Amino acid sequence: MNPYVLTILLSSLGLGTVLTFASSHWLLAWMGLEINTLAITPIMAQQHHPRAIEATTKYFLTQATAAAMILFASTTNAWLMGEWEIHQLSHPLATTTVMLALALKLGLAPVHFWLPEVLQGLELTTGLILSTWQKLAPFALMIQVTPTINSPLLVAIGLLSTLVGGWGGLNQTQLRKILAYSSIAHLGWMVLILQFAPSLTLLSLSLYIIMTSSAFLTLKTNNALTINTLATSWTKSPTLAALAALVLLSLGGLPPLSGFMPKWLILQELTKQGLPLSATLAAMTALLSLYFYLRLCYALTLTIYPNTLTATAPWRLNFTMITLPLSIITILALGLLPLTPAVTAMLTC
Repeated sequence: MNPYVLTILLSSLGLGTVLTFASSHWLLAWMGLEINTLAITPIMAQQHHPRAIEATTKYFLTQATAAAMILFASTTNAWLMGEWEIHQLSHPLATTTVMLALALKLGLAPVHFWLPEVLQGLELTTGLILSTWQKLAPFALMIQVTPTINSPLLVAIGLLSTLVGGWGGLNQTQLRKILAYSSIAHLGWMVLILQFAPSLTLLSLSLYIIMTSSAFLTLKTNNALTINTLATSWTKSPTLAALAALVLLSLGGLPPLSGFMPKWLILQELTKQGLPLSATLAAMTALLSLYFYLRLCYALTLTIYPNTLTATAPWRLNFTMITLPLSIITILALGLLPLTPAVTAMLTC
């Protein structure tokens, strides 16, 4: 892709997200979401591969449907209640429709079916943008409308997403689909605690972006798309393979890694709010996700694939790649747990 065109598209991507962040009017927020969708569509289709085109088409139709639902809900609220402000969303039909539309945009269960299929058709860099940056604008809207949404609905969507995210990734061999189900599970944890402690949701979102970026950049550096290809990573770069295994365990939420912090604080908050059953179910569904993370770690560090691979397996890494961002993000993904007391103090202020 032409660098000037790519610069314009990335700038539009940032503009759409910032516009949604800064808006208090539903039409401006909808406009930001549309700019976001239209900017990432050419980036997704730049490979000119049938799978990329299919993934782009599915993504565009899904996001257009969600945007139409948001526009319908906001117009309905303005017609019935006379308010266009995001904070003044009060009609039950409008609030439920907006919640379902934002769940569709994020890929939350039960409207998650598009996310694994779309992510499977993209290259890793575009998949990273889709899994991290594209979640920010819908989450900003969801945080603003949360006080008007029914609490059991949010808890049900959160628990169902953690269950689907763990269950769906069990029998996958494609790494991009595994990361898609991982994204669904992590988003479920964020929605689960959204109404009780929005600051914990922001903390979980920040750590999710750090850990997911580290995982995607590691796979990009190793040029690995399947579990079988991942098994050859140890011969190419033992240090990176060991760090990648730790990043996967951090995504699974094992102590003493950074991913344990949000799960710990979320379970603690759910217990304080008098929801021990929800906390128990969330912890149980986390074990499902942990299983496929451990499966990836086993393939990455404890096996050497014995058969001839169809994929190209270079003997050495391409050292012209920029590895500084990967190094910084990996350190953050592994070593933030000791800062938990400071984070807790900041959240309670």
